[in-house]
Amino acid sequence: MGLMQWERKKIVIIGGSSGIGLATAIMAAEKGAEVIIAGRSEDKLRRAREVVSERTGRKIRTYRLDNRNDGELERFFAEIGPIDHLFTPGASYTRGPLSSDRETAMSCFEGKFWPQYFAAKYAAPYLSSDGSIILMSGAFSQRPLAGGASYGACNGAIESLGKALAVELAPVRVNVVSPGTIWREGQEGTPRGEHFKEYEQLALAGRVGREEEIAETVLYLMSSAFTTGSTLFPDGGYTLL
Repeated sequence: MGLMQWERKKIVIIGGSSGIGLATAIMAAEKGAEVIIAGRSEDKLRRAREVVSERTGRKIRTYRLDNRNDGELERFFAEIGPIDHLFTPGASYTRGPLSSDRETAMSCFEGKFWPQYFAAKYAAPYLSSDGSIILMSGAFSQRPLAGGASYGACNGAIESLGKALAVELAPVRVNVVSPGTIWREGQEGTPRGEHFKEYEQLALAGRVGREEEIAETVLYLMSSAFTTGSTLFPDGGYTLL
C-alpha cells in the first residue's frame, strides 16, 4: 500500500457515515486521500464529518444520497466529477426465510445489489483508468445458514457482478470484499449481540471481526494494481468451517 500516493487520490464511499464505510473513510483520510462520503441520513453524515475531523485532523465532503434511487446516483457522480476509487458498503435490507413475504425476499436485491450495480454504472465514466471499484457482499454467500435464501443469493450475485465488471470496465479494477460478522458497539444484551456470540463458534479466529479490519482489506484492494475480479473474505475463517 505504501507505493500508492494517497494524497493524490479521490475516494468516494457510499454508505460512509457509519460502520465499515466510516472506518474506511477514517483510514483513507489518515493516509491523506480526499474522501467523499454519501448516505441517507444528514445527522449521521454530520457526525461522520466530526469523527473524521477529530480522528485525522482532515475535513471530508459529505452528500445526502439515497443509493436506492438511480436518478440520485447519476446526479451525484455528475456533480462530484472525476474520482479514483469507489467503495459501496451502504445497504438496507431484511433477511428472512423462504416463507417470508415478497417485500422481505426482494429487499436484499433492492437494498444491496441494485444500489451497487447502479453506483458502478454511473461512476464508471468518471473513474480514472488506474482506479477501482470495491463492492461489498458477505460471507453468507459461501456458507449460508438457515433463514436467508435471498440474502445468500444476493451476496453471491454481487460477487459475480464484481467479476463481470472487472472484464467490462478494464483497465479499471473491480473487486469485492466479503466480510464475516462484524462487531458493532451497543449490541450487548440484544438479539444481534447473541448472534455475535454464536459467530465466535463458527469462525476459526474464535471472534467477530472489527470494522477497521475490513477497512484495511478495502484499502489494500484500492492500492493493489494487480488485483482485479477477486473476492476477498476477511471473515476470521468462517467460510472454512
